[in-house]
Amino acid sequence: MMLLIILLLLLLALGAPIYIALALPALITLAINGVEPLVFAQRMFGGIDKFALMAIPLFIFAATLMGKGGMARRILVLADALVGRFYGGTAVGTVLSCLFFGALSGSSPATVVAVGGITYPMLVGNNYSKKFSMGLVTSASSLALLIPPSITMIVYASSTGTSVGQLFMAGVGPGIVLAIGFILYSVWYSYKYKIRITSEITGRQIWDAFKDASWALGVPVIILGGIYAGVFTPTESASVAATYAIMVGLVVYKELNLKTLYQTCISSALLTGQVMILCASAAVLSWMLSLAQAQLLFTNILEPFLGSPTMVLIIMIIILIIFGMFIDPTPFVLLLAPLFAPIANMIGLDLIHLGIIMVAGGAIGMYTPPFGLNLFVGMATYKEDFASVALSCIPFIVIGVIFLFVIAFAPEISLWLPNRLW
Repeated sequence: MMLLIILLLLLLALGAPIYIALALPALITLAINGVEPLVFAQRMFGGIDKFALMAIPLFIFAATLMGKGGMARRILVLADALVGRFYGGTAVGTVLSCLFFGALSGSSPATVVAVGGITYPMLVGNNYSKKFSMGLVTSASSLALLIPPSITMIVYASSTGTSVGQLFMAGVGPGIVLAIGFILYSVWYSYKYKIRITSEITGRQIWDAFKDASWALGVPVIILGGIYAGVFTPTESASVAATYAIMVGLVVYKELNLKTLYQTCISSALLTGQVMILCASAAVLSWMLSLAQAQLLFTNILEPFLGSPTMVLIIMIIILIIFGMFIDPTPFVLLLAPLFAPIANMIGLDLIHLGIIMVAGGAIGMYTPPFGLNLFVGMATYKEDFASVALSCIPFIVIGVIFLFVIAFAPEISLWLPNRLW
């Protein structure tokens, strides 16, 4: 097992692609132990041969369609119309836009591109500093991981055998709480620097924006409402959402055409391939760790603390924050969930609650240096260097860590909704 871990850390330090850093150590270890390479291929395929993962390509396709079909832009206009005239209005509108778009896409990097490309120039143009504007968009985009539909939640469910529907419901409360944290900081910042838009927005403008965005707002209603009402499964809801996005983009908003639809299929397929190779690579490494009895080792390390669930939870959170700095949420969840789940059962921690804690840790990792994916996507979106984007996120990392402890030690935030509706 030591060879496995050393190779993993070495490849990560050398900046190797994540899927290679995950899969290559497992392949080398198998070869050294004289195991047929065919076993490696079988385990990789087995890692993605799961029903719950079928929803991922469909949600990715639906999210891409929503961006290309004009839904995302209309959501941004509505958010700005609702809060733009208040202190911190543009910043608050940015957070709401990330919240809404996260409910459409389930992808944090996609939210940075879609929302940041529009709101970042607006923030800077309304006298917000570049540092604040970059930090806000980069961090608030991580709400996409918590607000359903969430690809990371689907991955966790497939890894632990928990319900995707319950995880989706459990993510609503924490997603709103984190959004409120970003909003409060934005309002405080605006008061401190006296930033306020003086132009008035009429009730007519708000109504027009709401009416124009109503078709886009129907997506989360279809997805969540259908799942909660038991009309269809999360996987079926993804296909319904994709079909709905095609119809709205082609017929209602008329911003999609057959050529764009074809290009969307291609880009969605490529993105799905990236996600699935990460899932497959993480699955084979997780299998190797289980063969090496990593779960038993992890349990033995935590054994002195098992009498104090609070201490165990704190250690888990610290591990999540550290791993999130270096690994994307998908492999992060696939690697750690099998280790954390048995410990959670020992200390009486609900697996749905554990899933939300892990997804929240992954969300913070998306904008935490040195390898937070949102940081690199932000560099391209804002045309700024890595150091500037990373430093801009520091206040929001603090907010995220505080939030992580709050949801970890206040399980009602996550479990109230699924306990009432499931």
